[in-house]
Amino acid sequence: MPKSWISDDMRALVGRTFGSRRSSAPISLSDVRKWAIAIYYPEVPPRLFWDEEYAATTSHGGVVAPEEFNPFAWFTAEGPVMAPTWEGPIRDSGPESAFGVKGPDTTFILNGGMEVSYGVRMKPGDVITSSETTLLDYQERQSRLGLMLITRSETTWTNQNDQMVKVTRGIGIRY
Repeated sequence: MPKSWISDDMRALVGRTFGSRRSSAPISLSDVRKWAIAIYYPEVPPRLFWDEEYAATTSHGGVVAPEEFNPFAWFTAEGPVMAPTWEGPIRDSGPESAFGVKGPDTTFILNGGMEVSYGVRMKPGDVITSSETTLLDYQERQSRLGLMLITRSETTWTNQNDQMVKVTRGIGIRY
């Protein structure tokens, strides 16, 4: 078992950005309605997400998307979003690969969760931009499974008015 999964090359990556900026297609009223139906099923979603007449009387002034709405779920402005193939060794799946740095020789990867801070609500007509992802830090913990590498990253979404829609902080666990 290694003393540390974190190499000096990996430490040098902390604070750097990776990935690419991407923009959504304009959000449609139909997208918002379908998302709300899916997440509230089998209950009827709140009227704020589908009833234009009602939503116009609220503080939002119209239909808004549920906060967890993902405008990148189907298409980006560049075309369909394709799922990763996840071919190859797990050690090549961390942020290090974006920089050409050798990652740790781990065998397993887990989603350690996500923390989200919300800003302005997404509305029909909005075009959302996802920034590059920033590598926040690496931490290690000893567990009954062995030494675990915990990687934290952050991504910000903004609308066409450069208003923050949300900031996500994700945790990846490799061991």
